[in-house]
Amino acid sequence: MSMDTQALLIFLLIGLVAGFLASLVVGGGGLIRCLLSGVIGAFVGGFLFNALGISLGIDNALVVQIIHATVGAIVVVLIARAIA
Repeated sequence: MSMDTQALLIFLLIGLVAGFLASLVVGGGGLIRCLLSGVIGAFVGGFLFNALGISLGIDNALVVQIIHATVGAIVVVLIARAIA
C-alpha cells in the first residue's frame, strides 16, 4: 500500500468517525451521510479552528483531527438543515 493510498484511507476513516460522532450530537442518517458530512466537516473544522486561532493543546494529532472534523461536521449539518 502506497503512502498516498494510506493517507486517503486514514482521511476517510477520520471523516467517517467524525460524521458518526456528529450524527450522535445532531441526529443523522446512514453510512454515506456520515462519511460525507465528516469529510466536508474536516475541511470546515480545520478552517474554523485555524481562522479563529483555537488550539486544543492536545499532543495526539489524530485526536485533534477527529475533534476538528467532528465540530466541522456538526456545523455543516446544522447549516444544511437551516438551508433546507
